[in-house]
Amino acid sequence: MLDLIFKGGPLMWLLLGCSILAIAIALERYFHFHRSRIDVGDLLHGLRNLIRKKNFAEAIHECAGTPGPVSRVIHSAILHHGSPRAELKEIVQETGQLEVPKLEKHLAVLLSIAYVAPLIGLLGTILGLVNTFVQVNTSGGYATATEISKGVYESLISSAAGLMVAVPTFVIYSFLVAYTKTLMHDMERGGIEIVNIISENRDHHSEIIEFDQSAAEKKSVSEGEKTGDQDERRESGSH
Repeated sequence: MLDLIFKGGPLMWLLLGCSILAIAIALERYFHFHRSRIDVGDLLHGLRNLIRKKNFAEAIHECAGTPGPVSRVIHSAILHHGSPRAELKEIVQETGQLEVPKLEKHLAVLLSIAYVAPLIGLLGTILGLVNTFVQVNTSGGYATATEISKGVYESLISSAAGLMVAVPTFVIYSFLVAYTKTLMHDMERGGIEIVNIISENRDHHSEIIEFDQSAAEKKSVSEGEKTGDQDERRESGSH
């Protein structure tokens, strides 16, 4: 391995650094996404029961103890559960927009490595070929086919190394982008459903209060009618 690096020229060290950087970013992003991924359905089911019981403090504590951008989006909505529905939607959208750059962190660097690595390899090949023909000219223009083929072989090593770095890096980048979109979809789902849960719980309780008030009014009217009938009977009995 080291022999190929030395034969490929100085740009091979640059490609080696790019590969190490790509591996480090890939591992960091993968473990970050793995920690951030949660079961949104289970979290929303538990929060729905707590919100129905008006236990917002425990719901906030549950979100705060759950890692990931989805729980942070839901947490922001529960903190402002008394706000109107339109304001809750804006809060959820703003929180989601703040989480997106955190999910896309370092992905642009991976894409840049995937694009630049083949160019670096090609540059190394060109420089190696130039160096080969310069040596041929300095030796009086006489060189065997073996010597020329050896120089071409060493020059092509950098191109092969550039492609070996670029192809896996682009595959990893595509995988991480797909993972990012999945987390963004989970954020949207969590934000929409928590707003619906809070709004439905609020509307449900308001309907119950209105029903109780109307029932009380009907009860008072019926009691008044009964009292009036009893008074009329007493007056007719006295006559």
